[in-house]
Amino acid sequence: MPLIFNTRHLEEKTLFLKGELPVLELDLEDVDELVHPGKSLSYDLQVEKLDKAILVQGTLSLDLHCECARCLKPYQQTLSLEEWACHLALEGEEMVPIINDCVDLTPYLREDILLAFPQHPLCEPECEGLAEYRKGQTSLVRESGPVSATWAELNKLKF
Repeated sequence: MPLIFNTRHLEEKTLFLKGELPVLELDLEDVDELVHPGKSLSYDLQVEKLDKAILVQGTLSLDLHCECARCLKPYQQTLSLEEWACHLALEGEEMVPIINDCVDLTPYLREDILLAFPQHPLCEPECEGLAEYRKGQTSLVRESGPVSATWAELNKLKF
């Protein structure tokens, strides 16, 4: 079930939303082959109505199962958006879709979570990669043979 709230409830008071949203609702399964989301997104949000907009702010947390981009070692990481905020316009070109007085926050959550995904996940900053590759790295360079004449000429250029 998506994360929705009723705008009529905002006329009386500020809403507080706390709980977990299944990752299936966010459609994050096959976004990255090295980063796999956990089962659910934890959220603790405050929703308030401004003059001609709605302000949603709070914290989001999602466990990630990652594979190191250098050594392919699996590790876990928590994606945490501590001061997440979303401004939803009620008028104009960027007006939020309201269906039966309800607003769906799911697409906004998904967008910001995707932007926060690790771009190049590393098990540790000093990771040197696969041991087999490091051992064979020098032999790979030597086995490739002499550098072609074209590359040799380009290597002479000084910038």
